[in-house]
Amino acid sequence: MKVTLAQLDFVVGDIEGNKEKIIAAAQQSAGSSLVVFAEMALCGCPPYGLLQYDWFIDKCEKALDEIASRCDNIPILVGAPIRNNSGKGKPLFNAAVYMFQGQRKVFKKKQLGISDRYEAEYFEPSDDDNILQVGCHKFAITIGDDMCNNSGDDILISNRVDELMPQQPDLIVNIAADRFICQHAEHRRNVLRQTVLKYERPLIYVNQVGASMDCIYDGGSMVFGYNAYVVDSLPFFETVVKNIPMELLISMKRCDNQEIPSKYESLYNALILGIRDFFQKQGFSKAVLGLSGGIDSALVMTLAAAALGNENVTAILLPSEYSTGHSVSDAEALAKNLGSPYYIIPIKDSFHTLQDTLSPVFKGLPFDVTEENLQARIRAVILMAYSNKFGNILLNTSNKSEAAVGYGTLYGDMCGSLSVIGDVYKTDVFELSRWINRESEIIPWHTIEKVPSAELRPDQKDTDSLPDYPVLDAILYQYVECSQSPDAIVAQGFDSALVNKVIRLVNANEFKRKQVAPILSVSYKPFSRRLMPIGRFVV
Repeated sequence: MKVTLAQLDFVVGDIEGNKEKIIAAAQQSAGSSLVVFAEMALCGCPPYGLLQYDWFIDKCEKALDEIASRCDNIPILVGAPIRNNSGKGKPLFNAAVYMFQGQRKVFKKKQLGISDRYEAEYFEPSDDDNILQVGCHKFAITIGDDMCNNSGDDILISNRVDELMPQQPDLIVNIAADRFICQHAEHRRNVLRQTVLKYERPLIYVNQVGASMDCIYDGGSMVFGYNAYVVDSLPFFETVVKNIPMELLISMKRCDNQEIPSKYESLYNALILGIRDFFQKQGFSKAVLGLSGGIDSALVMTLAAAALGNENVTAILLPSEYSTGHSVSDAEALAKNLGSPYYIIPIKDSFHTLQDTLSPVFKGLPFDVTEENLQARIRAVILMAYSNKFGNILLNTSNKSEAAVGYGTLYGDMCGSLSVIGDVYKTDVFELSRWINRESEIIPWHTIEKVPSAELRPDQKDTDSLPDYPVLDAILYQYVECSQSPDAIVAQGFDSALVNKVIRLVNANEFKRKQVAPILSVSYKPFSRRLMPIGRFVV
């Protein structure tokens, strides 16, 4: 007897394509006692507002019928949205559908994810019996957060399996769509391990892999034996279909068969997967970005080249009269290291032309942030012109530290179709760049080591406007990720005036963050999931 784990990359809304992937994986697993697919596998995750359309749910139902017909002799458990026909509650269930030899049984999710707002809007929680009989074995079927206690405790106080244990299941199955969060894989494994220890049952966990919009799913599906160790696992960030002998689930081995990548290896792989899927799933193939010679654009170009192919990423160097010579030489060195095409288009003449055009209105007023932003917007016009002419998708290169405090120009350096590192703090930008260079220089070391500057006025440095990034990021982490109050942050040893300044900047720049490109989410609190009002509210 064997169980098959199908860790696949599904496309949101592509029900036909997802259906064919499910059928192909099931057919190659003929002879398995159960082929397990991830949460919402049929429609892709997250489906968001697609769930409001009857035609969308109709297509899901028809696809399930075809899967059942074409895989009649293969037992399948697949995640899908299912109509709630009770006349009470929300219109749908988040479900796992079992199909085999004309039999169909629907297992419904109980606990709706607090981080996925669409769940509470469209799905009704269920207390139904979630026991599946497979041969002589009883499987307790859980979906996503059913395995978790929403209080956030590591030890599970409340778990769906509590309700199923009186029926004495032999095995627990959890199908999930757990998005990637940097350094979260070990925490996830420990939470699942607590379930195995609590109920003394083996556990099968199947996660999605791939990226959709801002969500990145890292896979890492795994099987726990009775001793609560991972007796077999699937790799992170890869699509894999693997048969697991049932005998393995009773293993008493005492070490985990799962290697969790380091922080920066996993962050690197997640961002590459996010870029690649964003392009492939929308039919794009080529990217363009402004390469300044600074660390942010250098990192984004390196990631994009790894995701799309060096030849498919074009860099445009846009030096101003305030750019240093090393900015151009560092940018050229990176493009040559990668073997990517690049162009140099100085903006000095365009800047002076616009200054002359505006002089009757500005009437000799002194140089200020207006002229700085004007240069950033000239660059954006040139980059978008290249994008329109050649079809290359513009990548945004702003980091999370800048986005948090509004250190960027709307319709200037904040433009782009995808924000690659908008959920990565500046300190991690530096560390990830060093990790990339761990074996040989790809990003020029001078780019990593020099003082950050926007180079929009003479001798400008980021620290003219902001505290040193390690200090800034530490304050931002406490306020944004940990939801700490100003007083609590000051109590940790930070200067009171600085803390209040940073928090005022975060709050006042919410209007900017509402207008940015989709951001690849890699943290607990990406700005895309942090619902805050627009305005200079007081904390």
